[in-house]
Amino acid sequence: MPIYEYRCCACEKDFECLILGSDDDICCPDCDGDRVERLMSSCSFSSGGNYSAPSTSSGCSSCASSNCSTCH
Repeated sequence: MPIYEYRCCACEKDFECLILGSDDDICCPDCDGDRVERLMSSCSFSSGGNYSAPSTSSGCSSCASSNCSTCH
């Protein structure tokens, strides 16, 4: 369920709205105006810096087996 940014054409306030369906009526939360325009918004994403690529080897570094219980 996406959250979109809108600007009210009546009071010119920017606001966000969670869209549950394609036929949702969007109204300004400040003035209840129904003439709104959807804004282009930027996306931000942070992975926390703890990503490691999956290993392609069949075993772990502590054993030579490809199906031990500690690494699979």
